[in-house]
Amino acid sequence: MTFHLESSAFGNGQIIPTKHVREGDNLSPPLRWEGAPRETKSYVLIVEDPDAPGGAFRHWVLFDIDPSCNHLAEATGRGSGHGVNDFGNVRYDGPHPPKGHGVHHYHFRLAALDVPSLGLGDGAGVDHIWERARHHVIDQAELIGTFEAR
Repeated sequence: MTFHLESSAFGNGQIIPTKHVREGDNLSPPLRWEGAPRETKSYVLIVEDPDAPGGAFRHWVLFDIDPSCNHLAEATGRGSGHGVNDFGNVRYDGPHPPKGHGVHHYHFRLAALDVPSLGLGDGAGVDHIWERARHHVIDQAELIGTFEAR
């Protein structure tokens, strides 16, 4: 089985519901995954919008997620570490594209790592988290949702 990430709130390539966007209820969507490599010792989750006017904009980062975990419930922040998103918050902040800029694509990327911890505390920046994590990635799964501000 291949490593796979999905949400019961939206399918791959589908619109992210208003309850999961910043101007809605701003709740993180439920996520579930399967098929991770047996040697996985932790996970990192990064949600980013590569269509943002200034380049990739990160909406959420969790790290040191327990390897026995295979889901995150709606409105959760479960994980050992919560990084700072590009809004400057240590939490999920949903899609919030500028009006009139078309459809944006939100990449929910889950990386399986070969280390149990990145050795960082809450509040680490997403770039620093990914710099540590990228050397330990053994597999990745991705889910893409879309949203357009009107």
